[in-house]
Amino acid sequence: MRLALLALLPLLLFACDSRNINTKAAVAAIEQGALIIDVRSKEEIQSGMLPNAIHIPHEDILEGAQSMSLSPDQPIVLYCRSGNRSAIALHALESAGFTRTLNGGGYAALNTMLGTE
Repeated sequence: MRLALLALLPLLLFACDSRNINTKAAVAAIEQGALIIDVRSKEEIQSGMLPNAIHIPHEDILEGAQSMSLSPDQPIVLYCRSGNRSAIALHALESAGFTRTLNGGGYAALNTMLGTE
């Protein structure tokens, strides 16, 4: 058990690292037509989503990207409530060869910056 937790530590530290959130770059990418993926839970998206966003829960991101036949060089902006789950999804996509993914951070911040609230 302890070994399993130690193996997860780098991923958890990466996910909680707020330096990988780049809301300004995410807004620019969205304005240039990037695919927007909301990785929050089904319950969370009932309170709203960004316009044109699609929903793929963070734990299903690789299967969702595969089922949509997304190209590895497709510009993608990921967001959740705070940026933690979108960081996990970003890491999974990058590990699978996706090269143009951005962690937009939290829904509220993106919504405000895009003026869609």
